[in-house]
Amino acid sequence: MSAERGAVLVVNGGSSSIKFAIFGSDLTPVLHGKIGGIGVHPHISIRRADGASLADDDWGASAATSLGALIGLLGDWLSEHLRDTPLAAIGHRVAIGGLEHSGPVVLTPEVIDNLRSYIPLAPLHQPINLALIEAMGEAFAQVPQVACFDTAFHRTLPPEAEAYALPASLREAGASRYGFHGLSYEYIASQLARLGQGAATGRTVVAHLGSGASMCALQDGRSIATTMGFSPLSGLVMGTRSGDLDPGLMIWMIREQGLGVDQVERMLYSESGLKGLSGQTGDMGDLLQSDAPAASFAIDVFTYRVATALGSLCAALGGIDALIFTAGIGENSPAVRAAICDRAAWLGVRIDPQANEANAPCISSKDSAVSVWVLPTQEELMVARHTLRLVFGEGANSQRVAS
Repeated sequence: MSAERGAVLVVNGGSSSIKFAIFGSDLTPVLHGKIGGIGVHPHISIRRADGASLADDDWGASAATSLGALIGLLGDWLSEHLRDTPLAAIGHRVAIGGLEHSGPVVLTPEVIDNLRSYIPLAPLHQPINLALIEAMGEAFAQVPQVACFDTAFHRTLPPEAEAYALPASLREAGASRYGFHGLSYEYIASQLARLGQGAATGRTVVAHLGSGASMCALQDGRSIATTMGFSPLSGLVMGTRSGDLDPGLMIWMIREQGLGVDQVERMLYSESGLKGLSGQTGDMGDLLQSDAPAASFAIDVFTYRVATALGSLCAALGGIDALIFTAGIGENSPAVRAAICDRAAWLGVRIDPQANEANAPCISSKDSAVSVWVLPTQEELMVARHTLRLVFGEGANSQRVAS
């Protein structure tokens, strides 16, 4: 790694975990880590790029209820272990940047204040993103920080896809389809050329299926439709999130069932989705191993919603040339992929069972009208690319972030 330019630290805070990675100035991976079990039983695991373990520890029940304590511990660990690794910049995956941010930005106090205004749109993600920005600013006070937004990739949505049928006053106040998982889609779009011309310049649907799940229709590698809208709560059924609901149902829950707004929010974000359907868990791996009828039902609802969303995205594209599965479930669950593709047989989708079971890159059969792929996403790499480009690119502004 170049001592002159230094390394880039990438921080990716989610609703239940914090992932982080360090890349050299040439984007060579140095290490990656994760704090999982936030709020339950926090555990940190860190490995070098060669697989050697640097940490694999429980961080104690005392920290389980305090996100701030976990972030502080992470900052301390990084400060201690990066003494001999000069950092050029820190890049953050940030859930939402609104309609005004169509690309990454160097963080300043003014930008941070603007990002706070979007907390109501992503209450599980945006506060964690901002807390991590502040913690890294304290731990590495002289290092510039960059925000890379999950919403930015979708700013190519046509107006008719972006608009909600609401009064102009609400649309002007911010009621719009923002879309999420944009860094994942951006990485997949950057890889389409190596899959063939049909994927690169044609009509491609990407299924980002994990504990958070969404889908995106790409035309020539640009987002033209996506399942998530105003918030990460919308669209597909997810691990603990409901996905799309009839707005009248929420009115009914508040008016007739006596639920408060905070109760509805907590239920829709944390007690619904696969967890709500199964009554057990929001973890797809656990559900696939369960013999309980409710677990099977939850999986059926999940694959049904993905398949019907696929049909909608194909309508936006006017057809489909390639289908790509990515993220935790998409990359690692042959049974879920097979169920979705079975439901999409009317589109001419056919998969090779052996290739699918092996998690091969291409899982479509020779007679499939649609090429079907399994492609690991690399959101952290996309953040590192953007961060280094902004900090060292022409006109880059490396202002210090105020803590």
